Amino acid sequence: MKRILMLMSLGLYALLCATSCESHKEEKKEATKFLVTSPIKMDTSITKDYVSQIKSIQHIELRAQERGYLEKIYVDEGQTVRKGQLLFRIMPNLYEAELKKAKAEANFAEIEYQNTKKLADSNVVAPNELAMAKAKYEKANAELALAQVHLQFTEIRAPFDGIIDRFHVRLGSLIDEGELLSNLSDNSKMWVYFNVPEAEYLDYKTELKEDSDLKEVSLLMANNKIFSHSGLVETIEADFNNETGNIPFRATFPNPEGLLRHGETGNILMVEPLKDAIIIPQKATFEILDKKYVFVVDKEHKVKQREVTIGAEMEDLYAVSKGLNPDEKILLEGLRKVKDDDEIEFEYEAPEKVITHLKLFTE
Repeated sequence: MKRILMLMSLGLYALLCATSCESHKEEKKEATKFLVTSPIKMDTSITKDYVSQIKSIQHIELRAQERGYLEKIYVDEGQTVRKGQLLFRIMPNLYEAELKKAKAEANFAEIEYQNTKKLADSNVVAPNELAMAKAKYEKANAELALAQVHLQFTEIRAPFDGIIDRFHVRLGSLIDEGELLSNLSDNSKMWVYFNVPEAEYLDYKTELKEDSDLKEVSLLMANNKIFSHSGLVETIEADFNNETGNIPFRATFPNPEGLLRHGETGNILMVEPLKDAIIIPQKATFEILDKKYVFVVDKEHKVKQREVTIGAEMEDLYAVSKGLNPDEKILLEGLRKVKDDDEIEFEYEAPEKVITHLKLFTE
């Protein structure tokens, strides 16, 4: 009787173990169901990002044209000034004295010339003497004009509307001819320079011929906000940089609010259309030695590792230029749980649904 009870207990235990193992197998089988989708072929666009330098359309140095003491400063650093406004004055005493002397000499030469002319008209003096008097008079007038210019140079005026930069000299300083006083910037429009690789330059020129229009771009400022006005790419420099393989572009932006200043940095955002692009989620790819791969699921439900070429990158998405067809299936999740030639069970999700709620994540 004891032996029968023992055999019954062992059988019951074996049955329980078998049931438990079967249950674990079913759970494991259920847990290894993978999510699969397909590439989608569609028209879209990408935004290319270029580091840029922001410059004023006019940014000049204000330098002294005469030597002397800085007698007066009429503006302040950072002040907006108008064309012709007086900015600095160098002590003019010496140049005022030279102007008075030149005026006196010009007056004397004029009187001498007029007297000689009267005598020449009466045939008292030779014509050569009249010519010499005239030349002397013209020379005196030229020296007078030069003295007036020197005096004008003691006043430094704004050549255009703009903003004054910091001062490099202070009131009372002894200024040498050519010494830097300050800078003046015209910020009504801004020139934004950015470098474009050769291949992208060629694509840009091809598209430009088709559209026959200037390219509109946006500016991402240093605070990660988009500048409120769009710009136009108006100029491409003549030569490529042989070391970097880039060529500088220049976009012009209106700056009516004066927000942008000379010397700022930012990023040019240029939208490029993609026609009939094959789009896949970024999380469907993995990388081996700087190459991108996906797992393609064949008709026998086996996964095959395949290299793909990425033509463009978007947020959470890749545009594939080589390696995939739109009618193929690719593994979307569980890439680290499979290897080449594994047979899998999967659920299929349409790519239109996948990309609407797609967010890149790490498994």
